[in-house]
Amino acid sequence: MSIHFHLSIVPDSEAVAAYAFTAVADPLSRLERPVLGVATGSSPEGLYRLLAQACADGRFDASRLRAFALDEYVGIDPADPRSFAATLRRQVTESWGLDAGRIRVPDGRAADLDAECASFEADIREAGGVDVQIVGLGGNGHLAFNEPGSARDSRTRVVELDERTRRDNARFFEMAESVPRWAVTQGIATILEARRIVALAVGEGKAGAVARAVVGPIDASCPASFLRLHPDVVVIVDEAAARLLPR
Repeated sequence: MSIHFHLSIVPDSEAVAAYAFTAVADPLSRLERPVLGVATGSSPEGLYRLLAQACADGRFDASRLRAFALDEYVGIDPADPRSFAATLRRQVTESWGLDAGRIRVPDGRAADLDAECASFEADIREAGGVDVQIVGLGGNGHLAFNEPGSARDSRTRVVELDERTRRDNARFFEMAESVPRWAVTQGIATILEARRIVALAVGEGKAGAVARAVVGPIDASCPASFLRLHPDVVVIVDEAAARLLPR
């Protein structure tokens, strides 16, 4: 298997969004029934705004798109504005004019979470798999909510969040203690089954994770390093996030 690992270092977050727009929109535009994997967090926000503008002016057609979210907190109401379901409604479905039924977010309030995880995997398979998966790189090297120690063959499951992750997400809550301790996340193996992965990182706080993901050992201590095993991955980072990479 040939590996296409393309790293782009660009000046700032606006350039990250612009480069990512091409990496995401071009392959999707060539497909009759495109399937997109969507992430939350600050890294893809600029990309989502560019895709919304492209939908508004007719340069991108989201009407045939199906989307799958990477993760969701356990126990949080999807109507809660801090949930990933609500975030994706604001940033994707409403902004792109996408029918709400065409995006699938894991149900963190399901009575049987194991069954929900299995159902989520089945829905991805039924859709034909993900054509382009957007991911952000976590500050501790996590990928989706696959924290350090996550196995390469992991699938969609319930995970306990690392304290670093909870602190990083505390800005969306009243305090760090209010951030849920558990989440449903796509597994590493699930993510790597996407036909293309577009990975984003912005800001100095991501520099250590970027360096470990790009040039460190490929192992579970930095789940983002598993991206280097994928046959078509595009990593786009700004100068601040790239500051620890060898030049």
